[in-house]
Amino acid sequence: MARIAVGGFHHETNCFVRDKTDFAYFTSHRDRPPLVRGKDVIAWLGDTSFALSGFLRDMGRAHEIVPLLWTSGGAGGLVTADAYERIAGELIGRLSEAMPVDAVYLDLHGAMVSEPFEDGEGELLRRVRATVVPDLPIAISLDYHANVTPEMVETTDSLVGYLTYPHIDRPETGQRAARALGLLLERGRPPGRALRKLPFLIPLNDQCTLVEPSRGVVARSVVAEGDLVNLSYLAGFPPSDLYWCGPAVIAHAWSQEAADRAADALTREIALREAEFAVPMVSPEEGVREAMAIARKASRPVVLCDTQDNPGCGATADTTGVLETLVRLRAEGAMVGYLCDAEAAAAAHAAGAGADIVIALGGRSGPEGVTPLQGTFRVTHLGNGKMRTAGQVSGGRDIDLGPMALLTIGGVGIVVTSKRMQALDQAPFRHLGVEPAAQKILALKSTCHFRAEFEPIAEKVIVVIAPGGYLADPAGYPFQRLRPGIRLRPLGPDFTSSCPRRRG
Repeated sequence: MARIAVGGFHHETNCFVRDKTDFAYFTSHRDRPPLVRGKDVIAWLGDTSFALSGFLRDMGRAHEIVPLLWTSGGAGGLVTADAYERIAGELIGRLSEAMPVDAVYLDLHGAMVSEPFEDGEGELLRRVRATVVPDLPIAISLDYHANVTPEMVETTDSLVGYLTYPHIDRPETGQRAARALGLLLERGRPPGRALRKLPFLIPLNDQCTLVEPSRGVVARSVVAEGDLVNLSYLAGFPPSDLYWCGPAVIAHAWSQEAADRAADALTREIALREAEFAVPMVSPEEGVREAMAIARKASRPVVLCDTQDNPGCGATADTTGVLETLVRLRAEGAMVGYLCDAEAAAAAHAAGAGADIVIALGGRSGPEGVTPLQGTFRVTHLGNGKMRTAGQVSGGRDIDLGPMALLTIGGVGIVVTSKRMQALDQAPFRHLGVEPAAQKILALKSTCHFRAEFEPIAEKVIVVIAPGGYLADPAGYPFQRLRPGIRLRPLGPDFTSSCPRRRG
């Protein structure tokens, strides 16, 4: 029986949004657990839809688990120096107190950028490696959108990532990490490591693993087979402004030759498919008009993907471009979810169900040109925002979105929350008495995760480009740290800045 220290520190950083992610946000209970420590890690994460959950299921009975801490700030702006140092410092402190241990497993994201450290996970792993004995194995699991760096690869002995986007295999990823760590406990640290970075960024809309080319690429992943500990492909998170942003192929192996051979072969395959990464997108006007035309004859809802206001990419979930278009064009049977406006939710609760309220809804957080939707809204339904999710992406979580309200204006309904959550689960709709499958049009603030739950009930999915905090085309971001020469999208323009790389 081995003694295994476990923990987690998640953040997916959009460097181009205004608000930073502070310590209080990590400690709040939202669509995921708050910061938890010690035995509470197992109590909160032991049976839910995170990678650590799957790891615990496979390793908890055979080995002694030493829980450190786990927290997730979701997606948002830069992690503040205070938040990073308090969380990283406590995790390292708890690891030091737990010594001796036989191995470490960390459930991380892989796209964290903090005020003090461009490579948040690389710095954390550097500290972990410095804390333990030299021959101790360290295994990590990462999100599919991780921006993998040399520091992450060099300091670890196994690196596995989600194989799905929408992410429906988080627990299974933890189980793959457990399988890899079991091998490391038997054989020790592997000598072979390889990291290959692709020469182009892949927009998030083009990373979906339900279709080619991503479906075929992730199918090449390997864990604990032959000479390989792992062969992993991770697609990257373009809104993170760091030198090593972008897709990567990673191999850990029992020889350097095996690691290089496997990584080179998969990298060549992806490079040859560069032109295949593409998803068509339209303006809100085009999208809403098409949706209305289809909805007149369809028996299932038409889904409008409001991709650039996806809070899962760090956006605010309160922009009004798609909503305003639905109202202006008098769409009937349309439902918007989920728009985050705590002030509007509070006003609805003060007025009560059945009341009419005159408010300015959403549009308070930018970007430039986005304004609130002024109007008279009927308060149709109220909720406390506390529910349990049941979907493939985030099922089994007890979430708290704060006071919620279903507001209607004309033929359009809006599910309003007090805390951000992207439309990756149907539970918030049902919390307010809305059955998604019964709607004519569903306008969802999400990029890809919605597809797991909503595409199966949809007549058609239409991706629309309205202003928001996430840009579907990475070429629009004002990168400062990205490595020169990388293409800003498949077959797109090169990044030409000569800004020096910032270390850390």
